[in-house]
Amino acid sequence: MSTQPSRELETFHNPRPGRRYQIAFDCPEFTCVCPRTGQPDFATIKIRYVPDKLCLELKSLKLYLWSYRDVGTFHEDVTNRILDDLVTAVKPTEMSVEGDFKIRGGIHTVVTARYPDPEPKG
Repeated sequence: MSTQPSRELETFHNPRPGRRYQIAFDCPEFTCVCPRTGQPDFATIKIRYVPDKLCLELKSLKLYLWSYRDVGTFHEDVTNRILDDLVTAVKPTEMSVEGDFKIRGGIHTVVTARYPDPEPKG
């Protein structure tokens, strides 16, 4: 396996497919770039999911998150894009991704995206 940033996510077969359980990852070293200023944004990405047939391989997740280091993106977009990519790779029963971004300009931002989408409130 490479040690360079990559958008390729690897999986392996769920060792306990008959059991409903949650897997949780906290990734406190996530960085991307503010698309307006070009300055780095720092965040903790929290991933929670209930696997179906597949589980996410951790080194590929690390390299995937690392691939955003020089990407200009808004917090809302990158959090949702990470969720979309992980759901495509793992096909979980349910999943959430939380981007907890460090204070910038006096504002602390937390973005949470969920799969499946919760019912819209009306």
